[in-house]
Amino acid sequence: MTAAVTRCPQCGTAFRAFEEQLAARGGLVRCGKCANVFDGIAHRVADDAPAEASPQLRLFEPAAAPGARVRSAEPASVAAHAAATTTAAAAAPAARRTSSTKAAPPEEDEPLPEFLEEMEPRTRFTLVWALGALLAFGALLAQLALYYRTELATLVPQTRPHLAEACGLLGCELRLPRRPDLLSIESSDLQADNRREGLIVLNAVIRNRAPFAQEHPALELTLTDAADKAVVRRVLQPADYLSAAARASIAQGIAAGGESVLRVHFDTGGVHATGYRVYLFYPS
Repeated sequence: MTAAVTRCPQCGTAFRAFEEQLAARGGLVRCGKCANVFDGIAHRVADDAPAEASPQLRLFEPAAAPGARVRSAEPASVAAHAAATTTAAAAAPAARRTSSTKAAPPEEDEPLPEFLEEMEPRTRFTLVWALGALLAFGALLAQLALYYRTELATLVPQTRPHLAEACGLLGCELRLPRRPDLLSIESSDLQADNRREGLIVLNAVIRNRAPFAQEHPALELTLTDAADKAVVRRVLQPADYLSAAARASIAQGIAAGGESVLRVHFDTGGVHATGYRVYLFYPS
């Protein structure tokens, strides 16, 4: 058997091997130092290159002195059997490594693992939830508009007809704003009626200083004696102090920046009064 020297291309270690053994396995060998599998025939070097043993493969012979003839230490049959076994063992990992570098494409029919599968979009449930959320949001807006209907009709007068229609269906009432702080009594006087004893006449002017129409307020008239103590007190509703013509348009309230003139006859019941107090308010 002819011996040859081959060198590992990875670590550079040179080894002696039989050419017949190299040829039997296509020249594939495994380096005894770095375990690299390479083509021993393609990486042969000159016979005089320094070589080392590779006891892991039992494929290489110990290095011999320059010029010395290398002989196998084992019988030919045993060496051939060991070489074939070793070469087969070396060829198998090499074949696995070679095939791993060229991975076969995955089969199209093979199902993906469950955690890699793309989840189908739940379009039906998404639409249902979106529609439900939209309806809930619309219901919330409707409740807010109904609760603040007076303010909304004041800020956006165009919505008043629609709000009035909705209140007609729901049984609620669309009233004008109530801001007593923006109302004032511009003038008032209390006079005795000469036609009847114990009858007095209250004249007053209510002014709306708001930039929007307001509901007519209620009035509280208090008669006092000489010590400024209340002797008679009476609450007057708009229907009590407005004239017949004014009561016909009571729903329109006092216009923005407008005035309401009132004249009320008040029966004191024979109580002698020397003074009076009057103020306006909105009953709760």
